[in-house]
Amino acid sequence: MSTDYSRALGARLRAIRNQQGLSLQGVEDKSHGRWKAVVVGSYERGDRAVTVQRLSELAVFYGVPVSELLPDPRPSSAVTSTNKIVLNLESLGSLPADEAGPLARYASTIQAQRHDYNGKVLSIRAEDLKSLAIIYDMSPDELTSRLIEWGVLSPGMEGIISAGGDDDLEEDVDESAWGDRRRAPR
Repeated sequence: MSTDYSRALGARLRAIRNQQGLSLQGVEDKSHGRWKAVVVGSYERGDRAVTVQRLSELAVFYGVPVSELLPDPRPSSAVTSTNKIVLNLESLGSLPADEAGPLARYASTIQAQRHDYNGKVLSIRAEDLKSLAIIYDMSPDELTSRLIEWGVLSPGMEGIISAGGDDDLEEDVDESAWGDRRRAPR
């Protein structure tokens, strides 16, 4: 396994662990010693190779599909609007419905379409974030900040839409078509 790939895999492992609010010691405690903090840490740093079997077992422990632990095969410098955005559904479920209702309904619909009822995380496309921004009547960057604030999105996702090189959202939406039907912001 190449060093770059090991590091990228480790970064994904760390991101999933952090998203679940676990420290390395927390992983060891939650797994009742099955996953030693020093071993998981060495996987995350890319210092130790992880077998497919162990990766599969880690995915089960974290409650995520194995594919969520694998790094994106594309070079990291090629950020596009098709990047995956991973939502923390447990955090989403703890938010008041008046704030997170539209996002919760959106996530629920995607889960139903995919027959994915894992319930912990959900991957969406950056394009989905643009659609949600329209629903929330804010820019994608504002929505990203709000989702990070809510704990639904991992920190570090700021600017993912603008990094994709897409045109501004305002150029894609003809607000004059909304007329008086557009709701005032809360």
